[in-house]
Amino acid sequence: MNSAKQEAAGHDLHGRCAVVVGGTAGIGRAIALALAAAGADVVASSRSAAGIGSTADAIEALGRKTLRVVSDVSDRASLKNLHEEVLAEFGRIDILVNSAGITRRMPTIDCDEQTWRSIMDVNLNGTLRACQIFGKTMMQARYGRIIDIASLSTFVAFHEVAAYGASKAAIGALTRSLAVEWAPHGITVNAIAPGIIPTSLNRALLDSPRGHELRMRTPMARFGTAEEVAGAAVYLAAESSGFVTGQILAVDGGFLASGVNQ
Repeated sequence: MNSAKQEAAGHDLHGRCAVVVGGTAGIGRAIALALAAAGADVVASSRSAAGIGSTADAIEALGRKTLRVVSDVSDRASLKNLHEEVLAEFGRIDILVNSAGITRRMPTIDCDEQTWRSIMDVNLNGTLRACQIFGKTMMQARYGRIIDIASLSTFVAFHEVAAYGASKAAIGALTRSLAVEWAPHGITVNAIAPGIIPTSLNRALLDSPRGHELRMRTPMARFGTAEEVAGAAVYLAAESSGFVTGQILAVDGGFLASGVNQ
């Protein structure tokens, strides 16, 4: 087999079933569609019924199977229902992507406990809940690919988003811990740390002085795209990454590598 065919085979996800939690907008949606384009049947779920419907339509347009199931990472019962419906329909769950997340900018001294708990509950606890629920099925199958969504703030501080940063730093620790615990069960657990990716959530920010600073600190001198992050997810979901676990893959245009750019 030549190298091109080997590469294509290594990224072929036909026969696999993927669940993307938080997969109906932004980076999560891009990942869901990329996994489907690589051949997987994909269930993209979130709290938005409209988002689920439009993403499911796009997955089916790629010739893949899907389901339309609403879920909320803050509600363990809803994640269990998502798991049960996917398992009943497809008989397997090979890939889990944890992409649900929220943030809020404010001075840390003014961050009330409810805001802190809410961000932690979605970003960190929601990821843990999904890993626990879907991980059991992967353990029984002795196969699984789990991909968490970390952040640049897993590694460095961003002004006035301490709760988000703390939750994403914890995602890094959780990813590494589960990778070590679950490696004997045939499960890889990795994370992606996206650089600055314009989405509906942050477009106003990126047009501000803060956005200009972020661009200046990125050696490639541009923001990334959700599709570029999705490419990393396909790699981590595929057979070609079978010996990769416990890693946090930065897709950041060189941001974390940078000291002085000029």
